[in-house]
Amino acid sequence: MQEINSFLQLIDSYIGSHFWFVWLLLGTGIFFTVYLKFPQIRYFKYAIRIVRGKYDKEGDEGDTSHFQALTTALSGTVGTGNIAGVALAVHLGGPAALFWMLVTAMIGMTTKFVEVTLSHKYREKAADGTIAGGPMYFMRERLNFKLPSGKLVKSGKWIAAIFAFATVLSSFGTGNLPQVNSISNSIFATFGLPHVITGFVLAILLGFVIIGGIKRIAKVTSRLVPTMALIYFIGAISVIAMNYENIWPSIQAIFADIFTGSSATGGFLGATLAFAFNRGVNRGLFSNEAGQGSAPIAHAAARAHEPVSEGMVALLEPFIDTIIICTLTGLTLLSSGVWNEKLDNRFQMADLQILQGTNYDDTTQEGKLVLAKHINGDETLPLFTGEMKVKDGEITSDVQLIHSRSLAENVVVKQGKKPYNGSIKVQNGLVQLQEEHLGMMARLKAQFSSSSDSKKIVFEGKSLLHSAPLTTVAFTKGWFGSWGQYIVSIGLLLFAFSTAISWSYYGDRAITYLWGSKAVIWYHLIYVIGFFLASFVDTTIIWTLSGITIALMTIPNLIGLLILHREMKGEVKLFWKEYKNRFPEEKGVPVD
Repeated sequence: MQEINSFLQLIDSYIGSHFWFVWLLLGTGIFFTVYLKFPQIRYFKYAIRIVRGKYDKEGDEGDTSHFQALTTALSGTVGTGNIAGVALAVHLGGPAALFWMLVTAMIGMTTKFVEVTLSHKYREKAADGTIAGGPMYFMRERLNFKLPSGKLVKSGKWIAAIFAFATVLSSFGTGNLPQVNSISNSIFATFGLPHVITGFVLAILLGFVIIGGIKRIAKVTSRLVPTMALIYFIGAISVIAMNYENIWPSIQAIFADIFTGSSATGGFLGATLAFAFNRGVNRGLFSNEAGQGSAPIAHAAARAHEPVSEGMVALLEPFIDTIIICTLTGLTLLSSGVWNEKLDNRFQMADLQILQGTNYDDTTQEGKLVLAKHINGDETLPLFTGEMKVKDGEITSDVQLIHSRSLAENVVVKQGKKPYNGSIKVQNGLVQLQEEHLGMMARLKAQFSSSSDSKKIVFEGKSLLHSAPLTTVAFTKGWFGSWGQYIVSIGLLLFAFSTAISWSYYGDRAITYLWGSKAVIWYHLIYVIGFFLASFVDTTIIWTLSGITIALMTIPNLIGLLILHREMKGEVKLFWKEYKNRFPEEKGVPVD
């Protein structure tokens, strides 16, 4: 599995994780922002009116309302990225990464507008009577070309098939397996409930929802999204208000180091401009999915006679998802002060590295610079290989530990709950523990076995935190105190579960496109089983596969949008012409 994962990481390094991919995404958004004269600003108020039903017509065809389509698409984007993704961006790139997240969201508003409009235009009615749509339909119809001889090459159907197949894979890699894994870990950390029980209960609930189709999904998400947003908003505001004296310094920190990178402070060792930019853009795109082609699948089901009207509804998604919710999370992290503070925690093996020697120091600027260069891959420090000796939980070998991009302190090694005595094998700075290689059945058995915890070797101490654990700690710094952790756990549960619901629909429509409506029931069955298994199985390889499938969805989608830029502008002109005819009394209607 490690070899397969390494191979997938190599592939991903040339596409989804490469700099050219980021620039393709941003470049497409910037092009359409200028080409369509900043629609994310000029059309914003009209988007709100359309969501409220102002532009609806009697007899509009579709399965959901504008609001239900918006909440379904939002439930697919508002997920772990808003809780864990923002914390990871700040952890990696510092406060400056938040600025680049916001810039990405502003540009992404236009990209969403364009992709949803074109996808809605080419939607179809499936054999079972439901509406089916998405980028694969406009790809099939419009991405063909003629040879000099005049022969038509139907390349569009192959590009569409690649996109649809990538959507099916991404429904597991983005919306299913990682989401339930995050939920079960959070519930276990907060309430101590075994992962397998969480997975079993949620898998049953998921099955009940998705088997009901888009109408049931839309009904559930239209209630779930506002509820979870309200709960999360109250928790975040309680922290920001409690630490009101840090609001302005936090805002200054976001904008102060935009063009230099975030400076080292506390346990944070600093980040270069390139790294802060890359992490901010990367997490921003992961959060709102602008350009990926997923949201158009949900919006295709909306009742609308005009594609542009639904495109305007979609324009609101990155604003709500990233500019509002992610900014709230970011200000919570910064104002609470926990983002650069070393805190007691149990170390994750994936974030742990053993250095040879004990002469490293992060209390001086010189020491921080040395460590920062190592962490950023500029100058590698000597890594330990051999048997690391431990006596009564204390490491006696000549080593120091880096955990979560920070120099670890007060490290204690335990076996179960008792201090460990013995030696631990280390290879090139990485701890080699047998428990990390348990098979799926062994992991399932361990969920019900109390004896497994007594044998497991764990590292505890002080280091920086990231992802959901960091956000959890930040939420305890508000009016609710320790109760704040439950807001994050409940929020993560609702956010991630709703994401799994929406992505099941995206995969459902892709399956319908590839193999017809009869194959959907088998997809639903595998989707629910996978959801259960991922609650207790390591999903590292799935995250890697997810990066590849996201790229395979995004690249043809963006290329298609750019090819159809003139058609997009024509659709916008038609929309405003009809709008002015229907509402002649309105003043200041945009002229395009």
